[in-house]
Amino acid sequence: MTAINPEKFVILVVDDANHNLSVIGSILEDEGYDTTFAVNGQQALERIENFIPDLVLLDLMMPGMSGIELCQKVKSQEKWINLPIIFLTASQEQDSLLKAFAVGAVDYIVKPFHAPELLARVRLHLELKETRDRLHQALEEQARLAATLENLAHVDPLTAVWNRRYFEKLIKQEFERNDRYKRAFSVLMLDIDYFKKINDTYGHNVGDEALIEFARVVQNNLRKPDQLGRFGGEEFVVFLPETDREAALEVAERLRCAIAAIEIPHPQTIIRFTVSIGAATYCERDGNFRALLLRSDKALYTAKTQGRNRVVEA
Repeated sequence: MTAINPEKFVILVVDDANHNLSVIGSILEDEGYDTTFAVNGQQALERIENFIPDLVLLDLMMPGMSGIELCQKVKSQEKWINLPIIFLTASQEQDSLLKAFAVGAVDYIVKPFHAPELLARVRLHLELKETRDRLHQALEEQARLAATLENLAHVDPLTAVWNRRYFEKLIKQEFERNDRYKRAFSVLMLDIDYFKKINDTYGHNVGDEALIEFARVVQNNLRKPDQLGRFGGEEFVVFLPETDREAALEVAERLRCAIAAIEIPHPQTIIRFTVSIGAATYCERDGNFRALLLRSDKALYTAKTQGRNRVVEA
C-alpha cells in the first residue's frame, strides 16, 4: 500500500452539527490534513465542485437532503464516481447502512467516534485512492505508449506518412468495403523524376529534405479522408476514397503542379523537381487491391516513358 502524506489531501466534512464539524476538523488538521466543511447537502455539492476533495466524511442523517441522497447525487457524476465517501452514523442508524453502501459509500464510522479509528479509516481509504489513481495513470501511460509504438510501426520514419505495409492494409479494407457499398475510389502512384540525380549531385541529406518537402506538399493538397503512403525510395501512393476517374485526374494534376512549384534552397542553386503520376480508378475487373495498384503502377511507367512530369490514367 502507498504511504501517504496528509498535507497533500483535502477532506470535506459534511454534518449539520457544528460541534461535530469542530471536533472532526481538529482531529484531521492536527494530523496535517487540509479540511473544508459543509452543513447541508447543497453546500456540500458546492464544496466538492470548488475544492475537489480527496475524501468526504458525510453525516448519514441530515435535515433536507440526507447523506444517502447527497451520495447518490455525487456518484451520479462520472467525474466524482471514484471519490471515497465515509459515512458518519449513530448506532441506531445501522439499518440505513445497507442503503449507504448501495449508493457508493466505501466505509462508515459509528458515533461517538474515536480519533485513532477515524484517522485509521481516513488513511486507509486515501491510501486506496492514491494506489488506484497511480494504477489508472500507469494504465493510461501504457495505453499511450502502446498507441505510439503502433503508430511507429505504421509510419515511415523520414516523411511521417504511412509505410507500405500499413497503406496496403488500408487499401485492402477499402476494397472489401467496396464489395458491400459499391463506392468509387481511386489510387495515384507518384514517383519523383530523376531523384537519383538529386542524391548524386547534392547528397543524401538534401535528397531526404526533398522527400520530406514532397510529402508535406502532397498532404497539404489532399482532403482529410485521403491517405498518403510511401512505398519505398521516391515512390508514393495516394488513396482517394469516394473519388471517381474525373475527380482523381483533377487531384493528380493539382499535385503535379504543386510539386513542380517546390523550391529547396541550396548554397549553389535552388533545387526543383517534378513528378510522374499514374492514376487508376476501381473497376469490376480489379479482382483484388493489388490488381488496382498494378494498373496505377503501369500507368506511372507509361508517364515516365512518355517524358515524365505528367499524369497518365490506367
